[in-house]
Amino acid sequence: MATVPSVSYSITVRLEVPAGGKAVSQLTHAVESAGGVVTALDVTNAGHEKLRIDVTCAARDTDHAQAIVDQLEAVEGVIIHKVSDRTFLMHLGGKIEMRSKVPLRNRDELSMAYTPGVARVSMAIARNKEDARRLTIKRNTVAVVTDGSAVLGLGNIGPEAALPVMEGKAALFKRFAGIDAWPICLDTQDVDEIVRTVQVIAPGFGGINLEDIGAPRCFEVERRLRELLDIPVFHDDQHGTAICVLAALTNALRVVNKNIETVKITMAGAGAAGFAVLRLLLAAGARNVIVCDYLGAVHKGRDDLDDSLRWIADHTNAEGYSGDLRGAVKDADVFVGVSAPGILTGDDIATMAKDAVVFALANPEPEVSPDDAREHAAVVATGRSDYPNQINNVLAFPGVFRGLLDAQANGVTQEMLLAAAGALAAVVSPEELGPNYIVPSVFHPDVATAVAAAVRESAGGRARGFTEA
Repeated sequence: MATVPSVSYSITVRLEVPAGGKAVSQLTHAVESAGGVVTALDVTNAGHEKLRIDVTCAARDTDHAQAIVDQLEAVEGVIIHKVSDRTFLMHLGGKIEMRSKVPLRNRDELSMAYTPGVARVSMAIARNKEDARRLTIKRNTVAVVTDGSAVLGLGNIGPEAALPVMEGKAALFKRFAGIDAWPICLDTQDVDEIVRTVQVIAPGFGGINLEDIGAPRCFEVERRLRELLDIPVFHDDQHGTAICVLAALTNALRVVNKNIETVKITMAGAGAAGFAVLRLLLAAGARNVIVCDYLGAVHKGRDDLDDSLRWIADHTNAEGYSGDLRGAVKDADVFVGVSAPGILTGDDIATMAKDAVVFALANPEPEVSPDDAREHAAVVATGRSDYPNQINNVLAFPGVFRGLLDAQANGVTQEMLLAAAGALAAVVSPEELGPNYIVPSVFHPDVATAVAAAVRESAGGRARGFTEA
């Protein structure tokens, strides 16, 4: 829930006021007295007796928006005609569309784009399937695949409710990397059906972006698809998050003059994101890591370990710490949270080592209040846009896929992920680097191009399979 008015809860109120008197001047005061912020006030129709006005304002949440409307309606002479939620208006009819890249103005152009001319292109591809990357949308198209089981922080809300999120993802692909992406929302949460469905639609795409598929199913889906397909399969909730965390941590450690090989890292969260973050941190040189889930530290002595938790126990927590998260955080140099809200306090952060780094990435409410963490830690990052150092996957996935598609890669390797993280970190220059700027803005013009170049170089033109850390 937003604590200050946000454009995410922006509304436009169409109302009518008397042309004379004080009603117009009282509109802004009414919104502000309700705790809202007026961002626009437009007269849409004027008459001698009445004015029609659109008042656009930001609220904290839906209840607050209603309170603002009530306050406006209480102004003498005001008649409310319509209230529009601007976020819903943006989504009306969907956020993406398909457009032709070629003109179809006459019979000649039609005969080349479609029959009979298209038959020659189809036969060329039939003789050599690799030509599909050169002669079709395959060269620049990604499928954004979800089963709707782990959408944002909303949980298992199903494929229809996931569609607006996947549309947004597709829009980000286009905006930041020029990639045509398409939402594929599957009405099944059966691993076999998901894998088979993606397998049979794969010929039309140059890459597969798995999105918001719950753990542990997501691990098996990704593993099986990597084995079956000759195009890259990238689970953004895992690998996109891992790239961004490693890039941010690389720069945060530079700020506090510490080294990833020697710092103590405590992690909260052993799901899809946590597992991938851990693997990439270890590949980057981290040696002293403790991972905690809701039962406490993951260690070899626990009798509830599944395959992924067993792997974590085998590769972390060498001293066998078996306590809770608060104990694991004590004396740690770094905390990385990809788990649940409000599980730590400022007092817990105070027990960390000097010049601590805190990444509290749970959304919308972090693992610890960023304001409280900043009282004790040298560098604090969140997944939120209303604090400095937002760790957002859009920093990674557009550039990663741009590089993979340009290289005509057949898969994704750990080396590519490391290269992407290094390139993302390097976008922040030494002159810019500081406690409140360890990752660049998602709108920084060099982000996607730098990440794409690093992935493309790492791919060496072609890459096959996935190298496990």
